[in-house]
Amino acid sequence: MDFTGGGGLDAVDSGNALVSSHADALQVFGSTVPLILTRLGEPGFLRFLEFFTVNIRNVNTRAAYGRAAGGFLRWCEERGLAELKDVKAFHVAAYIEQLGRTYSRPSVKQHLACIRMLFDWLIVGQVVPSNPAAAVRGPKHSVAVGSTPVLSAPEARALLDSIFAGDVVSLRDRALIGLMIYSFARVEAAVSMKVGDFYPERHRWWIRLHEKGGKVNKMPAHHNLELYLHEYIEAAGLKEDPSGPLFRSADWHYGTLNRTPLHRVNAWQMVQRRAKAAGLETHICNHSFRATGITVYLSNGGSVEKAQQMANHSDPRTTKLYDRRRDEVSLDEVERILI
Repeated sequence: MDFTGGGGLDAVDSGNALVSSHADALQVFGSTVPLILTRLGEPGFLRFLEFFTVNIRNVNTRAAYGRAAGGFLRWCEERGLAELKDVKAFHVAAYIEQLGRTYSRPSVKQHLACIRMLFDWLIVGQVVPSNPAAAVRGPKHSVAVGSTPVLSAPEARALLDSIFAGDVVSLRDRALIGLMIYSFARVEAAVSMKVGDFYPERHRWWIRLHEKGGKVNKMPAHHNLELYLHEYIEAAGLKEDPSGPLFRSADWHYGTLNRTPLHRVNAWQMVQRRAKAAGLETHICNHSFRATGITVYLSNGGSVEKAQQMANHSDPRTTKLYDRRRDEVSLDEVERILI
């Protein structure tokens, strides 16, 4: 592999080949590698790839940081920066300010975090001498309530009841939505479940969720969820495949399921179809069910501490972001304006 020279086509082709070998982990650059990377030499280039493949374990974080790094490096190239060591603090500051014109503040902060972490990683690997992003300040952003759309309990019930359980795909959809509502599960943890992650113990059925950071969350299944999962597993014939994926992709031509795990994007598309069919006006997403479940639980006397445990949050402040009970209080107060 030749990384010598001025970053010509041979260097780009070599870089593309190396990125292709890490495609599942990176998904960073699309069809081309920024020339600024090919000038790092092979050790530096490998160190850059290891930032994603070794340092970042979460697939979604890899993808997001890959897009952020790729965007920044291309921006640097457009401004004539030939090597990473030429990047200065004012370049990073200018880039962050430009992003702020089109991106939300949380997104800008994520981009800046990626750039900081990347340069820190390259410093340790002796690829660059300093971190130009270290002193750059991002936009201020703090929230007390999350922005995820939330359903009311009647809306959530109407959505579940609207799914006619007459075929295996509908049973799968109802079970998946029910799982995200009744267990506060993230969609990534839900679609990653194996059949054996729904199991009997102590005279009832439990679910096992593999959450972010390698955390495993075990909790008893709500009686409605237990019913949904049993009916789905029975109809899909999954009992004898405990190591197989629980939620599977559908073959729409035959109306059956295959052994490919359902992707979270396909789950989002399913949720949009089901919400539209149920006549819901709230524009929901996969994460809406986590917020809905937590809000309904707290509205019915549940504690923040137990909600935190069930949602597998490390910090109760994160759990409180999903608590939307104050929305109802605000609505009641607004209606006092009797004009």
